[in-house]
Amino acid sequence: MARSSSSPSAPSEHPDGWPGKDLGLPEEGPRSVGRIGRRIVALLIDGALADLIAYVTGVWSPVNGSGDIAHSWVQLAIFAALQVLFICLLSGSFGHICVGLRLVPMRGGYVGVWRPVVRTVLLCLVVPALIIDRDSRGAHDRIAGTVLVRR
Repeated sequence: MARSSSSPSAPSEHPDGWPGKDLGLPEEGPRSVGRIGRRIVALLIDGALADLIAYVTGVWSPVNGSGDIAHSWVQLAIFAALQVLFICLLSGSFGHICVGLRLVPMRGGYVGVWRPVVRTVLLCLVVPALIIDRDSRGAHDRIAGTVLVRR
C-alpha cells in the first residue's frame, strides 16, 4: 500500500488552524496568542520576584525555608499583589513584560481592576489555570474575559 506524500489534514497544535483564530487573532506576531513556553517562563519570573521580595522583607529564607504555613500565605499574597498591580498599571505582570506578553480584555479597551483581581485569585488556585481551551486560554482568562497576547 503506497502512502500519499501530502496529507490533507496535517497535524497541528490547533484542530482548526491556530490558537486564537476563533478570537480573530493572527497566527504569529503582535496580538497573536501567547504560547505556553512564554507563559511558563513569565510565571517563573513572577514567582522568583515574589520570592525575592519575601526574602528582602524577611518573610522567607532559601536556607531556612518558610518556617510555618503563614509565611507561605504571605508569599502567595505578595505574588497576587504584584500580579494585580502590574496588570492594572502595565497590562501585564513583570514576567509577562519580560517575555513580551500583555493581557488584553476580549472586548478591547483598558483591562480595568476587577479583571486582574478575578484572574489572579483564580491563578492562585492553580486548577483553573490548568484547564485550557482550544485557543490556549486558561479558565482564569476565560472567566475574567481576557487573553494573553504577544506585544
